[in-house]
Amino acid sequence: MENKFLKLPFHYGWVVVAVAMLAVFACIGLGRLALGMLLPSMGSDLGLNYAQMGTISAGNFVGYLAAVLLCGWMVNRLGSCKVIALGLLTVGASMMLISRTNHYPTVLVLYVLTGIGSGAANMPVMGLVAHWFKARSRGRAGGLLMAGNGLGIILSGTMIPMLTASQGVAGWRDGWLMLGLVVMLITLLSALFLRDNPERMGLAPIGNEIGRVEQKPSIRAMQPSMKTPRWLLAHVGALFFFFCFTYVIYATFIVTTLVEEMGFSEAKASHLWIWIGFCALFSGPLFGTLSDRIGRGAGMMCVFAVQTCAYLLTASHLDGYWMYLSATLYGLSAFSIPSIVVATLSDYLPRHKVTGALGQVSFFASLGQIAGPSLAGTLAQASGNFSSSYLLAACVTGVAMVMAALLPKLQEDCIPKFAIESQG
Repeated sequence: MENKFLKLPFHYGWVVVAVAMLAVFACIGLGRLALGMLLPSMGSDLGLNYAQMGTISAGNFVGYLAAVLLCGWMVNRLGSCKVIALGLLTVGASMMLISRTNHYPTVLVLYVLTGIGSGAANMPVMGLVAHWFKARSRGRAGGLLMAGNGLGIILSGTMIPMLTASQGVAGWRDGWLMLGLVVMLITLLSALFLRDNPERMGLAPIGNEIGRVEQKPSIRAMQPSMKTPRWLLAHVGALFFFFCFTYVIYATFIVTTLVEEMGFSEAKASHLWIWIGFCALFSGPLFGTLSDRIGRGAGMMCVFAVQTCAYLLTASHLDGYWMYLSATLYGLSAFSIPSIVVATLSDYLPRHKVTGALGQVSFFASLGQIAGPSLAGTLAQASGNFSSSYLLAACVTGVAMVMAALLPKLQEDCIPKFAIESQG
């Protein structure tokens, strides 16, 4: 039944990447990142303060964390594609319900559900890279997936100001409704076109010199019982924590900062938000491909250095071109760490263990996503502005640069030293 796909003029893995990018666009780009554009009008309409805005964002990540803890179990029993479809269905339905609510507690509960769906969809989507691509192409493929985040920012930055301009402050309701409908459409596409692995279609992963399933397994594939080293998960998990702690502060509050502290109109702020989304289209492919060439640790160091500059510029409250420079630096680096993390785990581990390991390191990431907006909102409430929050983000990414430099390198054949030693 799957043989009909073999008639395509290109490898079916690129279909998987394209649809997976749409899935990321739906579960993260719309389910999470669109909140930053919706918060000002939603907060004004519902009477939310900074702390409550931060709690709503953190609630999404609480749900994401819950999904991360269960994701490996669900994938083992249902398969990646079914879990992705169920997760996207949850995201779309909860977003549409948020458009109908009038109370802060209800918004919080529903956005927790959105987070559960986002985690359930995003974890197995990222894991597909390990199945469909060989080591030399994983950074680029994972980076292409991350372009979905930029598309989400562009869509929300274009749509939400149009709705608020035509319907006033209550336009956020139609925003949630329309974005939820888009997620539902992508749920259908994901169910139709995503596949768990290439072997079921008689194909080899992209990056293999032959066009069919490999006959000679790799060293790691012959070592299915090899234990995942705890130090590796802790190290990668810490880097993922630092990234998520900081990027979500900027993503959640930058529009609010521009409008309420820097005197930007909502239309002007939306233009900057759209620019961030445009730059983010290149974020994953740029740094993912760079990490394929210079190594995962060095690639992460470059990302954290660029982000540190972006956060310091915003903390300084410099307007005009300086804010566009901050937005450019943030957009170009914003969503590259997840693709490098997936590539790192795929390099070190047998691919059947990648999704489970990704779930474990994403536990740390979820903690960062919960702590980041909560602490940033609390600091802003206490100080009256977000400068201290962006300074905190810059300090954390500075520490992350040092941690990334300590990530051990792989040998040229992409077999980690500890794996070779375990075979001796």
